[in-house]
Amino acid sequence: MKYTPLAERLRPQTLDQLIGQQHIIGKDSILRTALQKGKIPSIILWGPPGVGKTTIANIVAHTLNQPFFLLSAISAGVKDIREVIENAKTQNGVILFIDEIHRFNKGQQDALLAAVEKGIITLIGATTENPSFEVNSALLSRCQVYILKALENDDLITLLNYALQTDEILKTKNIVLKETEALINISGGDARKLLNLLELVTDNLKDKEEITDKTVMHIAQQRIALYDKRGEQHYDIISAFIKSMRGSDPNGAVYWLARMIEAGEDVKFIARRMLIFASEDIGNANPNALLLATNTFQAVNMIGYPEGRIILSQCAVYLATSVKSNASYMAINDALAAVKQHGDLPVPLHLRNAPTKLLKSLNYGKDYKYAHSYENNFTDLEFLPDKIAGTAFYEPQQNTREEEIRKFLKVRWKGKYGY
Repeated sequence: MKYTPLAERLRPQTLDQLIGQQHIIGKDSILRTALQKGKIPSIILWGPPGVGKTTIANIVAHTLNQPFFLLSAISAGVKDIREVIENAKTQNGVILFIDEIHRFNKGQQDALLAAVEKGIITLIGATTENPSFEVNSALLSRCQVYILKALENDDLITLLNYALQTDEILKTKNIVLKETEALINISGGDARKLLNLLELVTDNLKDKEEITDKTVMHIAQQRIALYDKRGEQHYDIISAFIKSMRGSDPNGAVYWLARMIEAGEDVKFIARRMLIFASEDIGNANPNALLLATNTFQAVNMIGYPEGRIILSQCAVYLATSVKSNASYMAINDALAAVKQHGDLPVPLHLRNAPTKLLKSLNYGKDYKYAHSYENNFTDLEFLPDKIAGTAFYEPQQNTREEEIRKFLKVRWKGKYGY
């Protein structure tokens, strides 16, 4: 008899059985409503591993009762895509699910365009990477993007209990779930990995035994993969890499970088994370960091491995040993929070554009002072809406470059904003 893994045995068949992702599958959600109407647009499912992307694709196909084709971007090519499209032309409605669609190159993605646009196929793409970077704009514009969230601990605990109580094999053992922390930590929020780990643990327990953190660690320690660029410790390793650079430790940074390189991690993935880090964690404390990270991204894209490892290492060491500041990161977060809190505040009249006589008669642009017409190219105007006038979003931090910025702002604004 063919063995079926626990994760597959428990794969949900309807949206109501799916744990988590209520923001896109809950009552009156766009996706659920579209399914109820019997037709969905082509979609991209973006989220971390093991949160339900493949499951949602299967549920859609099952609910709509349409032919379902599955391709993996790791192994499929243009020929495979064209075969599915030709097959779809003879049928009324076909769903093509492409796992890890971000791994398709431009030519492979272009091969999908006409079929998606004409409705020959309904495309469902799954990706752990930001589709804005990895899916070409022409294909992306023809798809609805749904962002899947990491599962909460409560969701994962619910899944564990559900498995123990309902699975035909596990429920006969009457295993007691006493502790869950080790199961959840090792699985990293990946539901598939969590169920695989639960199955491994229960296979090594006797009937009516308890699952404890100690038991889980003992059973799992020899079976946990060191790195899997498709999901297992992918996010843990990149997290350690980022935190090493943030902690100004070049040794930790190059070690975790080496782990990713040795595992064959996508060179663009590493370079993109350093590009983000340069702005988020260094910012104006050292503007050259962003320039070097940008050049690194461009350079490694041109040459790839193995030589690209040298450029990645140079950039990682530079970022790790640079002075740090998250002031710009905090500034935009605070500004976004203000936007959400106060809504669409009106633009002050003196800052509005006045291209017509009518708008000028309504005082659009009145009392605006052109900074370059004044001493030091500066004039004291209020540039925020009245309701939040004087609010400081940007707070320079204590480093040489930003202390210079603080002095500049203090001279110009004479104490306003607290500078």
